[in-house]
Amino acid sequence: MSHPHPDLGPPPPLVDGGLRVIALGGLGEIGRNMTVFEHAGRLLIVDCGVLFPEVDQPGIDLILPDFSYLRDRLDDIEAVVLTHGHEDHLGAVPYLLRERADIPIIGSRFTLALLAAKLKEHRITPVLVEVAEETSRQIGPFGCEFFAVNHSIPDALAVAIRTQAG
Repeated sequence: MSHPHPDLGPPPPLVDGGLRVIALGGLGEIGRNMTVFEHAGRLLIVDCGVLFPEVDQPGIDLILPDFSYLRDRLDDIEAVVLTHGHEDHLGAVPYLLRERADIPIIGSRFTLALLAAKLKEHRITPVLVEVAEETSRQIGPFGCEFFAVNHSIPDALAVAIRTQAG
């Protein structure tokens, strides 16, 4: 899939101490949820999901987020934080880990168990980091606080992200 707005070009340089938020999927669609937070030269990814094709897209099994923004920045990724275990939030993790296998994946126990089963099918041994509600963790320059949220799947978490920029 080509970039929907190729005339936009790359984003401008990030202001020193600034925070950039880039959605690589999940806007205007139900699926491909993936948001990148950039601060102090480091990246934190929240969710990494797939989009399922429409009936008029035969032969397409999954639609992945556009990883092109990350390909030259793989070493800058601190971690992927997963909010819950639905495919539209974690289904693309195996494909991201093919780009860089040692990216830590952070999530609740149930979410990580679902992901571990998926990664076993892909023969990927991940770096999994379990977090629980009402806990905090420093992930590079990102302070992350995890909260329980109600959802249609157990063990869903919201994450509050803090940086020097806010």
